[in-house]
Amino acid sequence: MNYQLLIEVIELIEQFDTEVDSDTHPKGLTGFKRWICDNEKSSHDAQEEPEWEGKKDGRSPESVINTLILHTNRYAKAYSKSAIHRSDFSTQEDYIYLINLKAFGAMTKTDLIKRNIQEKPVGMQIINRLIRQGWIKQMDSSEDKRSKIIMITEEGSAALEQIMQKVRQATEIVTGNLSKAEKFQLITLLQKLERFHQPIYAKNLDPSQLISKVYDDYLHQKNRQANNIF
Repeated sequence: MNYQLLIEVIELIEQFDTEVDSDTHPKGLTGFKRWICDNEKSSHDAQEEPEWEGKKDGRSPESVINTLILHTNRYAKAYSKSAIHRSDFSTQEDYIYLINLKAFGAMTKTDLIKRNIQEKPVGMQIINRLIRQGWIKQMDSSEDKRSKIIMITEEGSAALEQIMQKVRQATEIVTGNLSKAEKFQLITLLQKLERFHQPIYAKNLDPSQLISKVYDDYLHQKNRQANNIF
């Protein structure tokens, strides 16, 4: 038996177990094989580091990512505004709220607002506007009399259906000229960011401590992982 090979394989397994994020490579034989293939591919066909505006002056990749996400969000809002042009919808959030109610069924106002990652006062304004439009209705919760359950009405479904073709076109435009493989890759990366940020957002930390607490916790986590590796 080639014991040296066995030792090297065991060391690879240990490296895979400590270094690899399960979001990108699931734990187990399938993820392990995929990780090895990806490493071989990257070592033989390494992608060059991209260029970006301000890089030579020290602009960080984190700054570029934040700017590009912000710009993409603004492009998406412009297309959404076009999709609801000359309709009874006031904002992009109006039809997003209806889509969520249609897709996931009746829920509390708080749950709907949280699902859309918005502050409560803003979310309540949207919900009240949709109620006035007759597109959603509310009733007392059978579980908690202090809460209201809201659901989409037939009128809301009809109004939503009238603009859905343009909404679908807008969502296609936002993804631009990305290939199917690139779209899948982008979904994977954005889902990873979502899994990082959503639990933090759910804690509803005070703005005065949000950045410092998250930054410190994140750095401590990275340091612990680095110490485990070495």
